[in-house]
Amino acid sequence: MTPSIDGQPDAAQEFVTRLRSAAPAFAVAAGAETAVVREVVPPARHRRSRCRLVLRFPGEVEVDLTFLGSVSRGPAVSSDLDALIENWLASDRSNESAWLVSDDESPDGLAIDVTAWAELQRSQAV
Repeated sequence: MTPSIDGQPDAAQEFVTRLRSAAPAFAVAAGAETAVVREVVPPARHRRSRCRLVLRFPGEVEVDLTFLGSVSRGPAVSSDLDALIENWLASDRSNESAWLVSDDESPDGLAIDVTAWAELQRSQAV
């Protein structure tokens, strides 16, 4: 774990490290040749977690995606954003309107709300 100034693990840095190290699993889940995590923003009380991912497919095709997770529920950053992204990439994502949202910080102005997608998956499974 990455220690902070007071010697305690830095949860935000651990969150970033976990998402960046998940890039190879993201590539496999998406059927891409490679994946690069370009940006990671840990959750906080005032903002949602965020991950910008670039997938590279055969023929030099790149897909740039921004994923939004949840806000922090407490001082520690505990989020399963990496698992949600991996599951989303490996799934049938035919119901776009339920999880695609406007996002000014995304390159194309849209982001994937994986928390909304996960809720939709849970409600359809019932």
